[in-house]
Amino acid sequence: MLTNTVLKDEGMRILSEQLGLVEAERFITLIRQESFDYTKWRQGLYKDVPLDIFLRDAQEYRNKQHKNDYE
Repeated sequence: MLTNTVLKDEGMRILSEQLGLVEAERFITLIRQESFDYTKWRQGLYKDVPLDIFLRDAQEYRNKQHKNDYE
């Protein structure tokens, strides 16, 4: 499990790489400003992803994390 600091750094790095720095900052600002129900947001997050793809990606992520634990 990542520390909070590492998780924040990694999250910001990924957001910045995928969205660009300005859009990543904008995303964070939007989340902080709006009345935000994380549970409702999370429930709809992967609704269009087929279960087999979701499970495959989850397994790949788990395998990567497990491999990193032993490096």
